[in-house]
Amino acid sequence: MYETEINNRTESGKDIPSDVRRAMMDAGGRILARTVLPWSEHCTECVWPSCYSTCDLYSPREDGRCRRFVDGMVKVAASTGLQAYLVKIRFKRWGKLWTPGNVHLYPTAKAQQIERRDSLIGAALVQLPLPSELKKKITGKRYGFKKKMASKVGHRNQWPTCFLIECFNPAAGPVRLSLTMRAADAKTKIPFQRLIELMPGFQRVRIPIEQIACVLDVDAPFSVDLIPDSEENETTLFFGLMDFVQEAALPLEQEKAGKVTKIKCVVWDLDNTLWDGILVEDGPAKLALKDGIANIIQSLDQRGILQSVATKNNQQDALQMLKQFHLDEYFLYPQISWQPKSESMRAIASQLNIGLDTLLFVDDAPFELEEVKLRCPEVRTFDARQYRALLDMEELNVQVTVETKSRRAMYHLETERHKSAEEFGTDYMSFLKHCEIELSLGPLTQENLNRVHELTQRTNQMNFSGNRYDRETLENVLRTPYLDTYVMSCQDRFGTYGVIGFSLVDRREPRMTDLMFSCRVQSKRVEHAFLAYVLSKYISETGKDFYASYHKTSRNAPSGRVFDDVGMEEMGVQDGVINLAFRRNQFVPDDQLIRVSYHAPMAKV
Repeated sequence: MYETEINNRTESGKDIPSDVRRAMMDAGGRILARTVLPWSEHCTECVWPSCYSTCDLYSPREDGRCRRFVDGMVKVAASTGLQAYLVKIRFKRWGKLWTPGNVHLYPTAKAQQIERRDSLIGAALVQLPLPSELKKKITGKRYGFKKKMASKVGHRNQWPTCFLIECFNPAAGPVRLSLTMRAADAKTKIPFQRLIELMPGFQRVRIPIEQIACVLDVDAPFSVDLIPDSEENETTLFFGLMDFVQEAALPLEQEKAGKVTKIKCVVWDLDNTLWDGILVEDGPAKLALKDGIANIIQSLDQRGILQSVATKNNQQDALQMLKQFHLDEYFLYPQISWQPKSESMRAIASQLNIGLDTLLFVDDAPFELEEVKLRCPEVRTFDARQYRALLDMEELNVQVTVETKSRRAMYHLETERHKSAEEFGTDYMSFLKHCEIELSLGPLTQENLNRVHELTQRTNQMNFSGNRYDRETLENVLRTPYLDTYVMSCQDRFGTYGVIGFSLVDRREPRMTDLMFSCRVQSKRVEHAFLAYVLSKYISETGKDFYASYHKTSRNAPSGRVFDDVGMEEMGVQDGVINLAFRRNQFVPDDQLIRVSYHAPMAKV
């Protein structure tokens, strides 16, 4: 349910390839229920409404809000089976898709009805012969109501299976999107994050609800952001469904046609199945892989079919053997113990969030095959002595795409995140360390001047001087020999944040006269890491106390606690500016959470 009423543009969709249209139709029968999230156009640095008057990059929409998509959210007529239209978005810098989150599911027919009604009302509002100010007020109140309703936490009627994103990337190269789901409760700092790489063409990104729920309480209020990582250029994407969904266990078209369910995961025994011999009896030296078995495993992996292990063995010895045969990377959630194989099947299906009916168990022992058949009748079994015929099974012949080839890697990454989230609990500092945040510093140059100008115009919550430099002032800064400039870029394991900070230090005193950060890195302790860097640098180089000027406001006061955190003391206030000092004999606190590096520009030849 996109915020399309503020944009009267509609495109025919003639540029969308027919195979993309067909691909979007594929999911229709598999979705039983879904949410109706009110996605809208936002800015990563928004502090509405004050930034509308303080930022010279403010570009008004028809309703007075800030335009961060080049053409707004453009409706594209391309029926997908689940939605009557797509949305085309050309992201500017700072642009993001945002919605309040909820997991209240509607039957698909009801969800379509809600969206069609919303679209008709939005179109009617645009056409109403009303004064622009009145129309602006009505559309604003209407979206506020939609947002309020979506933010309500009510009784969850069903549990979604995943968060689903349908997207067509028309570019020749990949586009990276940062997905963040963040609790509305400020005390809950650890968000769910995922870096999504959209290859050229159509993709359907599925994030299992279990992976989200282990980090985020989805029954409490939360929000969802989607932000392109590209800093330099506009990013154009077409979006279809973007909702929490409940999927059918089988595609309806397969059920009607009586087709077999495709296998999603092959579970292997080891002894006399992958290799000839029994590990605990023969020892590692006498074991040999069965002829061609490695090629079968690799072929299944290329088809996007997951693989695991269920074996009665000593765990450490079996894992070491798989590593010795260079096969360990192919197996997810291996079950190596002396428990019944049926229990291993249930554990693997649960960990992968797939049905037992999508597992195929391969073993050489009739006893083990029968035990699984009896206790897990949904699991299909296969006699390992016939392993050469495995790849010819109809259930294992699937369409190979770019996404299928990378499926195992995606599961490995999500497994790592899942474990990390469980380990962290409420330990936010450990979570930040896990994020592997890197802060890169460099001087202001002609090449990055425009980007810094944008930053100085848009920062509010973490602008500690309140200054908003025009280009001429920045040009003067470049020519001032005693001013040290710091342009900050940041990245972590979830994405690249680009240029996120700027600082000015007058090295004659030394004094920091300016410090500002994008709110995209708020609460990540990037400001702590930068202050630790400059305090150590200038005290070491000059042997003097270090000073800073801080213009405290209601906007920057929460972030301004960083000065107390590092031990700077107030020396007085003049014209609303607080004079801060850090004594040269003080210990410089550094929590070692963020790696800081300085990169000087290369000299021109």
